[in-house]
Amino acid sequence: MPTAVTYNAGRALDDTSDAIDHVNVLKGKWNEESTFDQEKDKTQFRDYDAACDRVKNFYREQHEKQTVEFNIKARVDFNSKKRARMGIWEAMEMLNTLVDESDPDTDLSQIEHLLQTAEAIRRDGKPEWMQVTGLVHDLGKLLSIFGSQGQWDVVGDTFVVGCKFSEKNIYPHTFEGNPDFKDAVYSSEYGIYEPQCGLDNVMLSWGHDEYLYHVLKDQSTLPEEALAMIRYHSFYPWHREGAYTHLMNEKDQKYLEAVQAFNPYDLYSKSDGSCDPAKLRPYYEGLIAKFFPPVLDW
Repeated sequence: MPTAVTYNAGRALDDTSDAIDHVNVLKGKWNEESTFDQEKDKTQFRDYDAACDRVKNFYREQHEKQTVEFNIKARVDFNSKKRARMGIWEAMEMLNTLVDESDPDTDLSQIEHLLQTAEAIRRDGKPEWMQVTGLVHDLGKLLSIFGSQGQWDVVGDTFVVGCKFSEKNIYPHTFEGNPDFKDAVYSSEYGIYEPQCGLDNVMLSWGHDEYLYHVLKDQSTLPEEALAMIRYHSFYPWHREGAYTHLMNEKDQKYLEAVQAFNPYDLYSKSDGSCDPAKLRPYYEGLIAKFFPPVLDW
């Protein structure tokens, strides 16, 4: 009957449309320019000249203590033990007591920042994998609870160790107190690396980015763009200032695009209104279940 044919054709069209929408959500246009931040005054963010003494003292300590020797030891320690077993939302709640001493832009709790970032990505219609990346991107700060030496080996901008410290790092003069600053090899342009060796083959200063990347790379179904967003989101001298290009390979160009697409949501969402974790939890627990097992090794 015509009515039945019309219904079936309409239903088939709906099903096809739904399938297309599903693909767009999963693999959608993640690299389109952000829109949520168009009217924000971006000069008010990352103003380190006007930062308080807490932030300046943090970076001096970080720059003096992040040596090659320390970074080798930190990676050995990571591989030698498991710190906890828990799910993503439980990890978010555990982290909620931390205030990042390196951040001049917010005093919000960590769970609020994670939800702000994820919600900004969601409002811009980005794919689900990018939304959940925003939700988890700072969970590596659990290092501060698991036994870090301070905040200097957890948070802050990251940089390459084992070669010359770039002048494009913030407060570059504070590296003069780092023992590697005067080392004949570690202070040279390429240091212990080869030209265009690729960022996979260099040591970034140890902290929450590198830690979380190693936790999630084998315990999630996140695409490689998401893992790059997590691993390099604090690598501001690279993705914002253009430093360390002499160490990049072709693959890093793709990762740079991913990190630059993610950065506005991490940075500029910090001025958004507060989020209600209880209200948002059901939606994000649904996303978490799509990309992560119920319990992870930390």
